[in-house]
Amino acid sequence: MGLFGRKNSDSSTAPLDSAAPTAVDPALAALTGTYTIDPAHSSIGFTVRHAMVTNVRGSFTDHEGTLTLDGTNPAASAATIVVKIASVDTGMADRDAHLRSPDFFDAEQFPLMSFRSTEARALGGDTYRLVGDLTIKDVTRPLSIDLEFQGSATDPYGNQRVGFEGSAEILRSDWGLTWNAALETGGVMVSDKVKLTFDISAIKSA
Repeated sequence: MGLFGRKNSDSSTAPLDSAAPTAVDPALAALTGTYTIDPAHSSIGFTVRHAMVTNVRGSFTDHEGTLTLDGTNPAASAATIVVKIASVDTGMADRDAHLRSPDFFDAEQFPLMSFRSTEARALGGDTYRLVGDLTIKDVTRPLSIDLEFQGSATDPYGNQRVGFEGSAEILRSDWGLTWNAALETGGVMVSDKVKLTFDISAIKSA
C-alpha cells in the first residue's frame, strides 16, 4: 500500500492531484492525521567525500518535525523538519567544531537548518518524491527527496507509527558552504557534492 497514493499509469512522476479519481483505500485513509517525528528512532545523516579517497559520514542528533498525512487527498500531505546545527556529529570532536565554525555552518549565527515540503509525487510502488525548500545559513533553495514508505504499525505502547527512508544529493556550495583546501596531489579536501539520508519514524499525535 502506498502512502501518498497509487502510481499514475500515464506518468510516474506527475503530481498526484493530476491523477484520475480513484476509490480511497480504507487502509490509506486510516493514516490521515498529524505525526510527530520521534528523534530517538530517527536519523538525519550525510555522507561527503574526503581527500578524494574516502567518505566521511555524520548526522544531526537534535532535530524535530511533523508529518501531515491526508489519506483521502494524498497530494495535500506535507512534512516539516528542523535541525539544530550544533548537534552535528561525525565521531571526531575537532572536525565537528570545524563544521560548527564560520568556515562551514556558522552554527552560532545560523543555528537551524530546515526543510518544508511543497508537494509529493508518486514514482511507483512505495517510492515517492517529496519536493520542498531546504534552508541553510538563511539561504533557501529547492530540494527533492526520494522516499520509500516503510509501512505503519502500532508499537507496544499503543502509538501508531509510520516509517520512511529517503535520500537526496546537494551541492553544498549552493547554500554558501564553500570552504575547502587544495591537496598536493590534486583535487580538494572536501567534495562539493553531499548525500543526505533520512530514516524517519513518526508517531501519530492527532
